[in-house]
Amino acid sequence: MKKYSMLTDSPGKSLFFFALPMILGNLFQQFYSAVDSIIVGQYVGEDALAAVGASYSLTTVFIMIAIGGGIGASVIISQYLGAGLFTGMKTSVYTALISFLALSLVLGSAGLLLSRGILTALNTPENILEDALLYLNIYFVGLPFLFMYNILSSVFNALGNSRTPLYLLIFSSLFNIVMDLFFVRSLGLGIGGAAAATVLAQGISAVVSFCLLMRALKGYQEEMAGSDTRRLFDPGMLGNMIRVAIPSMLQQSIVSVGMLLVQSVVNGYGSSVLAGYTAGTRIESICIVPMIASGNAVSTFTAQNLGAGRPERVKKGYLAAVRMVAAFAVMICLILTLFHGSIVNSFLEEGSDPVAFETGNAYLSFIAFFFVCIGMKAITDGVLRGAGDVVVFTLANLINLGIRVSVAFACSPIWGVQAVWFAVPMGWTTNYVISFIRYLSGKWSRKKLIKAQGEE
Repeated sequence: MKKYSMLTDSPGKSLFFFALPMILGNLFQQFYSAVDSIIVGQYVGEDALAAVGASYSLTTVFIMIAIGGGIGASVIISQYLGAGLFTGMKTSVYTALISFLALSLVLGSAGLLLSRGILTALNTPENILEDALLYLNIYFVGLPFLFMYNILSSVFNALGNSRTPLYLLIFSSLFNIVMDLFFVRSLGLGIGGAAAATVLAQGISAVVSFCLLMRALKGYQEEMAGSDTRRLFDPGMLGNMIRVAIPSMLQQSIVSVGMLLVQSVVNGYGSSVLAGYTAGTRIESICIVPMIASGNAVSTFTAQNLGAGRPERVKKGYLAAVRMVAAFAVMICLILTLFHGSIVNSFLEEGSDPVAFETGNAYLSFIAFFFVCIGMKAITDGVLRGAGDVVVFTLANLINLGIRVSVAFACSPIWGVQAVWFAVPMGWTTNYVISFIRYLSGKWSRKKLIKAQGEE
């Protein structure tokens, strides 16, 4: 496959072929996450699936923090790359790796200490509490590997290489499935085996990814000839990364944080409703992959072109991305409308409570028509994030979160559990409108995150 340049080739082609490996890679990541649920649901039971669901919203928040942090770092790295400041680019890579490794250790330790309290606060049903706690604790032990793998993937994307993360995710996905079947089905380790398989698969991928990145950085030695390449950490760069990373973490984790905060609403309806909701949200997570990946591609496209002083190409890229997410939304809607019943059935063992099936089907039947909303939100946020224009972007995502949580809590006594998913498109659409107004203002194109001299 030809490698398209984001600075010189057609904006539509360069965005699509850059986003495609990211979409495929993230689909594999969501695929093996779904396989965890399918294997647990089929071989352990409905309560075990509900336990994974009770843990999933929290674990996904941590992964989205990692992805958002990686995107924050990638904006700085991409702008240095677009400006041709290769020494500054290399220093920014090292700064990101050191900083986020430290953060992952802190978050993993905090998770181990607080996991039981969090699950209890979320009204996790008593019959699944211990299984959910076991899953979470194994997850938190392996969090540094899970965290760093996602950071490393973002760094590769910033360098314009979205294929290496794809290859590693394919390996990780297949290895995880094999280990899932071995630990859960053959050894009978239950939900703990599913968690251990995920940690082991991403741990190996993280180590391999790091080695490949170090080799890739050596390829820039000639361009950096005569420069001081010994600097491994730059507080100023870290400050700029944090400036973009915090709203990026919010944007990436908004779905997961919303799921976590409304988890107590769903939990209150019992483990059968939770099992059906878990199946539905796993499918939703797969469906939003092309939207989020398109937004991340737009972010890198924007950063590189603004670093090169070409804001007019960003606008052309945005229009191409609109067409791309609209096409994805139509395909997703058709697939879910036609096959939602069969998809939900694959998650639940025969004889499960009919309420679980009804809940999953109701969720997917409704949400199928609204993925265009998150697609438009993702690519518009991608422009603002890539430019480092974070104030309105942050506000829009906070309002999105606020709508999802407030509607779920306020309306569930009236509408039932359906209020949880009615709130989702409301939040997505409001977020998009606010960000789009900022995009139309053009103020994002005048933002500057990197210094004229890469090492000053």
